[in-house]
Amino acid sequence: MPTRFNLSGRWFLYVIAFVVILFIIIAGGAGLIVSYQWLSSLGYGKIFFVKFFAELELGIPAFLILFLLLYFYFNKIKRDYIRYTGDVLSPRETKRLTTFVLWGSALISVVMALEFASTMWQSFLNFYHSVNFGEKDPIFNKDLSLYLFKLPFLNGLYDFILFLIVVLAVLTAIMYVLMYYSNATRFFRYSEESHAFRSIPNREIIMIAINQVAILGLVFFVLLSFGYYLKGFNLLNSPLGVVYGAGYTDINVTLLFNRILIVVCLAAGIMFAVGGLRRNIRLTAAGPLLVVAVVIVSYIASAAVQNFIVSPNEFSRERPYIKNNIEFTQMAYGLGDIERVNFGEVQDIRNIDMEKNKNTIDNIRINDYRPIIQVYNQLQGIRMYYRFNDVDIDRYVIDGNPTEVFLSARELDKNRLSDQARSWINMHLVYTHGYGAVGTPVNKVTPEGQPEFMVRDIPPKGGIKIDRPEIYFGELTNDYVIVNTNAKEFDYPASSGEENIYTVYQGESGTKLGLFNRILYTIYTGDVRLLLSGDIGPDSRILINRNIMDRVQRIAPFLMYDEDPYLVVDDGKLYWMIDAYTVSSNFPYSTMSTIGGLQFNYIRNSVKVVIDAYNGSTDFYIYNTNDPVIKVYQGIFPSLFKSFEEMPEGLREHVRYPQTLFDIQSDVYRTYHMDNEQVFYNKEDLWEIAKERYQEEVQNIESQYVYMALPDNGQDENFILMVPYTPATKNNMISWMSGYVDIETGKPVLRVYEFPKNIHVYGPLEVEARIDEDAHISQQITLWNQSGSSVIRGNTLVIPIDRSILYVEPLYIASSAENSIPEVKRIIVSDGSKIVMSNTIEEALNELIGVKTEVPPPTMPTAPSDVLGQIRDAYNRAVDALKTGDFTEFGRLMDELGNILNQE
Repeated sequence: MPTRFNLSGRWFLYVIAFVVILFIIIAGGAGLIVSYQWLSSLGYGKIFFVKFFAELELGIPAFLILFLLLYFYFNKIKRDYIRYTGDVLSPRETKRLTTFVLWGSALISVVMALEFASTMWQSFLNFYHSVNFGEKDPIFNKDLSLYLFKLPFLNGLYDFILFLIVVLAVLTAIMYVLMYYSNATRFFRYSEESHAFRSIPNREIIMIAINQVAILGLVFFVLLSFGYYLKGFNLLNSPLGVVYGAGYTDINVTLLFNRILIVVCLAAGIMFAVGGLRRNIRLTAAGPLLVVAVVIVSYIASAAVQNFIVSPNEFSRERPYIKNNIEFTQMAYGLGDIERVNFGEVQDIRNIDMEKNKNTIDNIRINDYRPIIQVYNQLQGIRMYYRFNDVDIDRYVIDGNPTEVFLSARELDKNRLSDQARSWINMHLVYTHGYGAVGTPVNKVTPEGQPEFMVRDIPPKGGIKIDRPEIYFGELTNDYVIVNTNAKEFDYPASSGEENIYTVYQGESGTKLGLFNRILYTIYTGDVRLLLSGDIGPDSRILINRNIMDRVQRIAPFLMYDEDPYLVVDDGKLYWMIDAYTVSSNFPYSTMSTIGGLQFNYIRNSVKVVIDAYNGSTDFYIYNTNDPVIKVYQGIFPSLFKSFEEMPEGLREHVRYPQTLFDIQSDVYRTYHMDNEQVFYNKEDLWEIAKERYQEEVQNIESQYVYMALPDNGQDENFILMVPYTPATKNNMISWMSGYVDIETGKPVLRVYEFPKNIHVYGPLEVEARIDEDAHISQQITLWNQSGSSVIRGNTLVIPIDRSILYVEPLYIASSAENSIPEVKRIIVSDGSKIVMSNTIEEALNELIGVKTEVPPPTMPTAPSDVLGQIRDAYNRAVDALKTGDFTEFGRLMDELGNILNQE
């Protein structure tokens, strides 16, 4: 009976163990199955297998090679143990030891092969699918594909094998030390003379261990030799010289010693192996010591050459390498083909044909995106659970006129739901999507100073037609939802009463929740309510990875994505457009940039991604077909990319020059506009991004999208991204950069307009200083900043109009009261010499160029006492209006006060 009980208990434990292991396997595999289902639903199922098969192609050979090497290596250690131990092992003990070696080798091989395959699959595919770059490096005359596609894999392979050898050496040392110091495994040798075991001297035991690592040492030094061969190419990305890339010392000293060390390491490996096998400690130690000596000499030689030969004549020695850095940095950042144009002498704005530049003037931005997001949320949030996350800028044709527009999606923020409403059903089955968008022209405000909405309300109405306003995929959609359930799916709040409008999802996105998938997604989400809910049926669909940034990262993690997706309305539907970049940190001689913690020295905007806000369809369009990096990715993932011509025409009209790329290029160009090596070395013509003051802090002016015509471009107005430059130590404007998509070719273009060096052109910060010095304007701002209100000075816009320069700065007034709405109250314009502040951009421009504007005549007082009374009365009423936050009335009263004071 006890035996039967123990047997039953043992089987029970076996069943429990089996169930636990099965659950672990299912839980681990659930993520893989869900990932495949999700990618397949988007038409990208093959992408899953590209990575999977690449990991198999790397992992299986790596496992087999590692297992054979480790098994034979550890088996050799096992034989040493059996041969020299004082204990006589039984066949069973020997078999157990062999099994331990077998499974230990297998376990280590599996772990290392998995790590190798998971980290190296992308670089392996880049290596395998590499294409010629068409440009060669200036030192070794190798095609640049070596550095971008092949060296990363070779360096990774080298590091992995080197790590393996070091680990083996450490394990070998540990094993022999443990065997030596353990009484049960003290080494003995059988003596034929005395017919007994005798202890092995310590020196001989050490020699046995040395013999074991001798072969390891040979492999290590051969590998080290290969590493020094690779280091020669890696020098072209050295950050240690006067510029990025190999310098004089690197090429003439470091590279020479690297080549010497290739031979020295091979010799050291032979010496180490022979010395170990012959029990010659001196010969064994001589190899490593020789390598160390050569390395030390190389450091000394490099320091001596740098300090005594290069430093006294740095420019003459480094000149060819500076030239390489300039040329290859410009090439890597797409600055090599930039168009440089002489702007010429700045003309008086009064001499400019305003009618010819009407579209530019009509689209001058007087709204600032920073205060306007607050206005959107307060005026168009409608309900507490809606939120406008970001403001995007684009251009649309409204009533036949090209119009620059702010656009923002009204997304559902579930964190704003009340605690009572945050049930599981509400969070995942009822509140599933945002609704619609708002849009305002950048150049118009209401008489109260608030944005003039051209798209507004729920359902949306206005100048831009939106027929499919539901937003299931956006910037705030961070959780999964289940549609087509028995629960009512909230669509939008009714305009009156407490009833809501409900909907049924009509899209094809998501995975149907049959029984198997309900179990699968229960495991995946860790929420059993998904399995038990009676509201979910076989036709219900689960939508996952709905955050658009997370979505594209999961599909194509090898691309870098712009942090600012922008909303596009086309044919009544809402889409998200994201600029994607190919980047590399291995471009020789190119200076590094950093964004979001990612370092790179090569970048191209090669892909435009479009996501349907309703269906979730995600399309990757190749925008730059000349980029070798995207050609490699296209070879790896042929089913992922579409040609740019396949993008619907309506969406192509909203493609713009990406601001992130433009900001990177404009920052690099500050230094790398200097083509002359001497000027570059001395930084004689270093530029800076122009400065502006925002909320009392001086900061770099942001690049701005402006709808305008470029001087002498021969094309109509275009949607242009621009930023002004100043000299490094001054605030006057020296040039400005523009980036735009060519209307005719659809290709991106960079242009730089340079002002003559013998004239002074006001920079934004100088104009702001002049505004501060204007007695009338500063007095008004001081008054507005009192009595519980504050003035917000918007972006200082620098707008070239033909051959003149116009500066525009909107003034907002915000009350200190809770939930106050910033309102545009004045517009300041200047041509550098004259500054004007008025109620509207039209009035300000008319005053600036000398066109009279009709102003209602003030009421004339009849006596001095009446004048004082009117002043006192207008002032008191203005202060009262300011306290209550009625800025419209305050502005009118201040104008009335000014008219009274200006009476003769």
